[in-house]
Amino acid sequence: MKTVVMCGSRRFKPEIREFAKRLKRLGVVVYEPYLHSGQDEWNKLSDDYKKFVALGLTHDHFYKIQMADVVFVFNKDGYAGNSTTLEIGYAVAFGKPIYALSGDSKELCRHVLFREIISSPTALARKLK
Repeated sequence: MKTVVMCGSRRFKPEIREFAKRLKRLGVVVYEPYLHSGQDEWNKLSDDYKKFVALGLTHDHFYKIQMADVVFVFNKDGYAGNSTTLEIGYAVAFGKPIYALSGDSKELCRHVLFREIISSPTALARKLK
C-alpha cells in the first residue's frame, strides 16, 4: 500500500482528520498536516515567534510531501488556500501524483495539476493499491 500526505486548509480540520482516520482504517499510511487551532493563543505570540512557527510547520509538511508516495488535496468546494497552493507546487516539483477531493474550475492552473478527483477515502485507498 502506498503512503499519502494530506494537504488542506485549517478551516477543514475536522473533515481532514475524519478523512485521514477512515484512510488509516483501510490500512493506508497517512501523513497529516499539523492544523493548529486556538486563534487566541496564536494572537498572543509575537510576530517573530509566529514567523518561526510558520517556518517550522511549512518545512515539516514539505518533508511529509517528500516521504509520501502521493498527495491528496482536501479542497472542499474547490477551496485551496495559499499554504495548500504552495504545497501543491512543492509536490509538483518532486513529481508526486496529486489527487483532490473536488474540482477547482475557478483556478485552472491549479486544477490541471490534479491527476484525478477522488471523493471518498475508500476510492483513494483503492487507487493506492
